Amino acid sequence: MSKVWSQSEVEAAVEDYFDMLCLELDGQAFNKTKHRRSLMARLDNRSHSAIELKHQNISAVLIEMGIPYIDGYKPLSNYQRSILPDAVHHHLVKNPELQKLFRADAKSAPVIPSVDDWLAAMDKPPQKPIDPVNTITGAIYNPTGVNYLEMEAQNQSLGNAGEEFVMNFERARLIQAGRESLVDHIERVSETQGPSAGFDIRSYEKSGHDRFIEVKTTKYGKNTPFFITGNELAFSQENASRYFLYRLFRFRKKPRMFALRGYLQGQCSLKPSLFIAKVS
Repeated sequence: MSKVWSQSEVEAAVEDYFDMLCLELDGQAFNKTKHRRSLMARLDNRSHSAIELKHQNISAVLIEMGIPYIDGYKPLSNYQRSILPDAVHHHLVKNPELQKLFRADAKSAPVIPSVDDWLAAMDKPPQKPIDPVNTITGAIYNPTGVNYLEMEAQNQSLGNAGEEFVMNFERARLIQAGRESLVDHIERVSETQGPSAGFDIRSYEKSGHDRFIEVKTTKYGKNTPFFITGNELAFSQENASRYFLYRLFRFRKKPRMFALRGYLQGQCSLKPSLFIAKVS
């Protein structure tokens, strides 16, 4: 059985994680192995794998807080809720300048990156997360109350860039399928009809049938949550046989994406993020 991390060890791991996160958001390279080796000197005989897992736990906490995480540390949610969230919260309170960095990054939008092979951007969806049985349920919040992942999702410039990327992907897909005649008929419905349509792009299958595409774009990692409206969810149900959600990630430099086909219920863990309230 692994030894429980002490408060001081957790705080040291959190500090190291945020040092790397700041570098990543600033576009600077860093060496994860070098960071782990330096951190080991501050810990009680912890292995590289133990530190890696702790950093993955921190990623999971940040996602719950609505804060971007380090792409190289896939979120792992079976963490010490008695210590880790408080340590992250304390670090954020002690370093308020981090909030400015998160806000600026959430509002930024890179130009559409150049791609040699559009079709090579397609990836497999992430594996469905397993809910841990040894954690206490309950929301964890950023001390400022700001959800930067939601703020980024509302970044119109980023969304537009993502849709342009998908338009190029769909052109390449149809050309490869031998249906070049359909390319000029691809429609960016988000512009021609607006959000009421329930999807962003009308493309086509090789057969000529419609393909309805919703595009969700993030500069962050593959496991970053995305936001869907009630209208979008309903549309995915009503048009399940022709519906695709394209999730773009790592859009900052080398975009990747995965596709979810059909009704989104059951493929995603859906949690309400907004409630309508009235005085009764």
